[in-house]
This record gives sequence, C-alpha cells and structure tokens, in this order.
Amino acid sequence: MPAAFFLHFGDDYRSGRAAIKRHQEFFAFTDMDFVKIQFELGFPRVEISTSDDFEQIPGLPLEYYEPQLQVVKGLVEALKAEALVVLTLYSPFMIAGQMVGEQTVIDHLERAPEQVFKGLEIITDSLLAFVRECARIGIDGFYHSTQGGEAHRFKDPETFLKWVKPTDHRLMNEINEACPFNILHICDYHQGYGGYADLNPFLDYPGTVVNVSTEIGGKSVAPAELSRLFGRSYMGGMDRKGLLATGSEEEVRADARRVLTDAPPKFILGADCTVPGDTPWGNL
Repeated sequence: MPAAFFLHFGDDYRSGRAAIKRHQEFFAFTDMDFVKIQFELGFPRVEISTSDDFEQIPGLPLEYYEPQLQVVKGLVEALKAEALVVLTLYSPFMIAGQMVGEQTVIDHLERAPEQVFKGLEIITDSLLAFVRECARIGIDGFYHSTQGGEAHRFKDPETFLKWVKPTDHRLMNEINEACPFNILHICDYHQGYGGYADLNPFLDYPGTVVNVSTEIGGKSVAPAELSRLFGRSYMGGMDRKGLLATGSEEEVRADARRVLTDAPPKFILGADCTVPGDTPWGNL
C-alpha cells in the first residue's frame, strides 16, 4: 500500500541546495512512496484600490520562477530514478490571495467578477509557462491545490463555479496532458470557511488521484466512498492534526492500521493536507 505524507521544512530550506538536501533527507528517512516538492516561492504584493486594478496584476516571466525551478531540477536529477517526483501547485485563486490579500479577492469577486477574472487569467498564463518548464525538466506531475469552493467562502456558490473554477481547469488540463501523475487536492486548510458541503463541483476536475478531507458537510465520509464518487484513486484517511502530529509512533501505527482496514482497492495512505511542520518524522 503506497503512503505519502508531507510537511514544510522551514525558512532555512526554502530554496537552493538547502531545499534539495532537506527533501532528500526527508525522503530517505521516511521512505515515502513518491517525492512531493514543496512550493516555497513567494509572490509580489500588489495594491488594489478598485476592481479595475486586477487588470494590472503583473504577468510574471519564467525567470521569476527560477529559484523554484532549480529545486525541481535538483530533485528530479537526484530522485526520479527511485520514485515519482511531483510538485505542489497552488491555484490561480490562491496565488491571487497571496498577491493582493485573500479577503480583497473575495470582496471584489463578489462585486465585479469580470475585472477580477482578468487578473486570474494573467496569473494562470504565468503558471502555465512555469508548469510547461517543469514538464520539460522531467517532473512526473503536480499536487494541484484548489480553494474557493468551501461552504462559506462566497455568499453565492456560483461565484466559484463561474469565475474561479475555469482557471483551475485551464491549469489542471495542462498538467494532465503534460504529466502522467497528478493529484487533485481539495484544500480545506482555512477552517473558517466551513469546509466543503458538496464535492460535486470537483468531480469533473482532472487528476489521477484525489486528496480531500473525509469530513464533508458535517459528516464523515469513508475513503472508499470518496474513491467511488470521483472514480479514481483516493489519497488520505488520516487527520493531519491528529495522532500523526501529536501521538506516539505506536499510536500512529495503530491509527494507520485502522484506516487501512476499510481502505478502497485504489488507495494511498496519507493525510488530508500538509501536516504541521513540527510533526516528528518518526511518526511519518
């Protein structure tokens, strides 16, 4: 049964040789079944006064991504012979939040979505050039993280469907054609938005594997049911903030065995999201 858990390594390991070495150390120590490269490149802040300002979001050239590309290249060269190598890829909506502020994106999408969409398209175009270069280097795929479809993110759920989802699809269709192994991560990191009440908006997203929390609409949904719902392999089953992060090694083993008891045939043991950075590697 494959297994894969991930965490951020801290400010000292965000780029260059230090990042490459730390990923190698983690892979060797934990014996994960594929390598997941953390995306640690920040994005420039952009001041937004009116919705029209979203059209002025800069289209970042490929050179901007060079620090991240060097980490990708180093890990593909070092580890591709041993395992699949995938890279975290944040959605255009998530990157817009980093550039202008999360609440700013939400407020303007609800007021003037056409203008904000132009900014999201600029970000998408930039990311497409980046993922094509990663594919050229030889990466096996991406761990594509999407947000925006949570139950309480927007007042009108149609906002996500009409203005956020299309940019997700542009990006994911590209990586699906370019790479053989992609993971759709439906991220519920921001618990204040209430998680996901309905997964139907994501059923037509591309991806070899789906990674989503088992808590949907206030109910616990079994990994086997999620695998059937999406018609593909499911990765997850364990709580990133539960015993993985706080328990003893034996408690973690017992929890993993519990999850595996009811696992679907096509299954990767993992967490619902990135585990806390101080999680003991021995637990993983």
